[in-house]
Amino acid sequence: MPFVIATVALIGVLCVLDLLLTVGVIKRLREHTDLLSNGGRGRLSLGPGEQVGEFAVTTVDGERLAHDMIDTETVVAFFSPACGPCKEKLPRFVEYARTVPGGRGRVLAAVTADREDAAAAAPLLTALAPVARVLAGEEAEAVAEACRVQGFPVILKVNRSTDGRLLVMADQVDVDRPAVASV
Repeated sequence: MPFVIATVALIGVLCVLDLLLTVGVIKRLREHTDLLSNGGRGRLSLGPGEQVGEFAVTTVDGERLAHDMIDTETVVAFFSPACGPCKEKLPRFVEYARTVPGGRGRVLAAVTADREDAAAAAPLLTALAPVARVLAGEEAEAVAEACRVQGFPVILKVNRSTDGRLLVMADQVDVDRPAVASV
């Protein structure tokens, strides 16, 4: 009889252990599903509804631009010359930016590069200049920090809320479709 009790107790302990492991696996599967739904990258920047931080920068053309000067929907893109996906997405983004209502004034492109990558950033800056107000170097870093960018490429739509805050309206901008004005 003691042998049967020990066997039943061991089976009970194994079942509880199996249940705990199954719950752990389900939790990990949910985390992986969330990561995959974000393009496998996790969160790379602020999400929809989050407030953009303050910044005051100067574009490569010498135009002053500050957080409070953005007063309508604006596309804000972040690229890096060291980023392979950025180079792939750049031509599609340039075509997309040509279709943005309001033109170049409603598109902001930030090319972040340290001193070693500055020469590699030149082709990106040249491609973006006709369709966007372009930021480079520390100026680009300031806006990237305000949008909490943690990876590249990132393309956001920002706009003023009814209470005057600058918010991210979309963090998944489809550059394969022409831009349309928000209603």
